[in-house]
Amino acid sequence: MTSLLSRFKRTLEIDLDGNNAAFLWGPRKVGKTTFLHQKFPGATYYDLLDTERKTQLSIKPAILRQEVLAESPKLVILDEVQKVSALLDEVHWCLENTKTKFIMCGSSARKLRHGAANLLGGRAWRFELFPLTTNELKEYNLLRIMNHGLIPKHYAETNPDRSLKSYVFDYIEQEIRSEALVRNVPSFSRFLDAVSLTHGQLINYANLARDCGVSPKTAREYYQILQDTLLGHELLPWRKSKNRRLIETAKFYLFDPGVVRALSGFNKIQPRTDEFGRYFEHFLIEEIRAYLSYHEKNVPLAFWKTSTGLEVDLIIGNMDIAIEFKATSQADERDLKGLRALLEDQKVGRAMVVSLDEKSRELANNIQILPWQEFCRKLWHGEII
Repeated sequence: MTSLLSRFKRTLEIDLDGNNAAFLWGPRKVGKTTFLHQKFPGATYYDLLDTERKTQLSIKPAILRQEVLAESPKLVILDEVQKVSALLDEVHWCLENTKTKFIMCGSSARKLRHGAANLLGGRAWRFELFPLTTNELKEYNLLRIMNHGLIPKHYAETNPDRSLKSYVFDYIEQEIRSEALVRNVPSFSRFLDAVSLTHGQLINYANLARDCGVSPKTAREYYQILQDTLLGHELLPWRKSKNRRLIETAKFYLFDPGVVRALSGFNKIQPRTDEFGRYFEHFLIEEIRAYLSYHEKNVPLAFWKTSTGLEVDLIIGNMDIAIEFKATSQADERDLKGLRALLEDQKVGRAMVVSLDEKSRELANNIQILPWQEFCRKLWHGEII
C-alpha cells in the first residue's frame, strides 16, 4: 500500500515554522499517513489504529507526556487522534512546557468537538488533504477519474469496484458504528443511498427523510455527520440579485466521484449521458476546492440559480469568476443561457465555460470557452483564481 501511494507527489505543504502544532484532516484513505511519513520521516509516530497502543494511551494518556519528557523529540505525529481525544490535554501541556512540535491527524473532528475535547485554543493550524488532483497525476483520463474516483488506491487499481464497496462498508462500520455517531445505522445506510441519487442537486430534507424513514431533523443531522467526517460538503446558493428571484436552497456534494458511483450502484459512467455531465461538474468543483485549500485562499464558492431554472454552476468569490461546466465537445449558445442571464443581473469579473472542447475560444461579452485540461493546468498555475 505504501509503495503504491508513494507514486503520487502530493501538493499539500505543511510548514510549522512559526507555530508548534497542526491538525491534518482528510477523508479516510486519501493518504494522510503515507504523506506524513514521507514529509516527516524523522518524527516520533503514534499510530492510534494500533489496538494495543490505543488501549494503553486511553487508560493512561499521561504516558504521552512522560515519553516526550524522556525523549525530547522534535516532532510528534498522532495518527487518528480522535480515537483518544484525552491526548489533546497532554499535547496542550507539552506545547506549554516543552519544545516538541505536534501534528495531529484524523478523518473527523466531530468526536473531539462533541466530546468537548481540548482543541488547543487556536494554537494548532488546520490543514486538509484531499483525494488526488490533476496536479498530482502525471497522466489523467477523465473516464478513469469518474469511474475509479481519486482516492489514490482506487485510482491506481485496474478494477476498483471491490475496493470502493469495501470503502463504503468500512466508513459505515468504523466511522459511524464504532464511533456511535448515529443510533440507527440501517437508516443511515438508506440515507447514504438516497444522497448518492440526489448528489449535486438541491437538498430536500422532507423528501429524503421520507425515503429513509426518519424525521427531517434527523436527515439534517445525517448531512452534518457527512460534513463532519469529511465525506461531503454543501454548496451554498448565491442570494443577492437585482432583478431575479433566486433559489435559496443549498446543494450537497460527496467528496469523490468513485464513492458516489459505489453508493449509487456501480453503473459505469459513459460519455454523452446525463451522469457523465453531473460527474464532470462534480470532479471540477472538487478540483477547485482542493486548489483553494492547498493555496490557503479563503474564497467562498456558491452557485446561482433562478426560480425559473436559469443556472450557473459555480460562482467564485464576490462574482469574481462565474463558471459553467459542460460535458460537450463543442460548447455553443445553448450552453450560455445561464451565464448570459447572470451577466444581465450582476457585474462579473470573468465568465467561462469549461468543456470538452479541444481548443479555447472567446465569445461575446468576454465569455471564455476552456478545455477542461487547460482549465486544470491554468488553475494550478494560479492563472484562474
